[in-house]
Amino acid sequence: MAALTVYTAESFAPDLAQNRRSNFFYSFLFLPSTKREAIETIYAFCRYTDDIVDEGSDVKEKHRRLRQWTAELQRALYGESRSTILNKLSSVIKKFNIPVRHFHDLLKGMEMDLKKNRYKTFDELQEYCYRAASTVGLICAEVFGYHHDRTKQYAINLGIALQLTNILRDIKSDAKRGRIYIPREDLRRFGYSEEELMDSVYNEPFRNLMKYECERAHEFFRKAKSCLAEDDKPLFYAARAMGNIYYLLLLRIERANYDVFSKRIRLASPVKFLVAMILRMRNKLPKNFHRYIRTELPA
Repeated sequence: MAALTVYTAESFAPDLAQNRRSNFFYSFLFLPSTKREAIETIYAFCRYTDDIVDEGSDVKEKHRRLRQWTAELQRALYGESRSTILNKLSSVIKKFNIPVRHFHDLLKGMEMDLKKNRYKTFDELQEYCYRAASTVGLICAEVFGYHHDRTKQYAINLGIALQLTNILRDIKSDAKRGRIYIPREDLRRFGYSEEELMDSVYNEPFRNLMKYECERAHEFFRKAKSCLAEDDKPLFYAARAMGNIYYLLLLRIERANYDVFSKRIRLASPVKFLVAMILRMRNKLPKNFHRYIRTELPA
């Protein structure tokens, strides 16, 4: 239990401060303090869970730590945990009436990364995207609040769009970890092999494959937008900012002609801040102000 007892909110605070380049930081920057603190606690939980899976090379040890973390979460819900961050999370869960199943689904998504490093079909990958990202959207939705039940479908579709964009951006770094998220059925369809992907081979079949995968991400961005009711938009400002940031990232991948091997595709911090600020101030800005970031954003 030592790893849990030393993991406190205070120890995580410097990490949050150093993460000002993260998409989460800029998306949640303008939230009211109570909601922002709740989101930061959720973010801390997600980050630590992700670190369990990504750090180190001993898979058995990762499984052990993930089981321990899951059990400690359950203890926190009964006020019996020794982890400061999980106790804070328990308070957030109760305050905003967040279904605990979303956290368990998220943990199952992290467990998938320990059990699977290949996906046969998109249906398999979509299940992973739901668990790894849509669950976070559903959790945050309870913090934001909503008037319409279909807004939860917005969170689900946006989560899948964000995770797909992440996968496309991180193809090279994931391959170094031995993971390929692009479905095998898609690799076969475009005549691009796993061996080529592992060797970062950039060719016409790869570009065709990436064009197909990017369009799939666009489709989920469109689905998300169609599910968000007009009177829920102000409540979901932070999620919409996140969506816009990742949408720009997707466009950057396309404008780089899908070359995610030669350099990591990213957005500069001022651009992310501008995206969040424009969305926050949209009603106070000229209608055509979006031209300054050279695209029409989905939110």
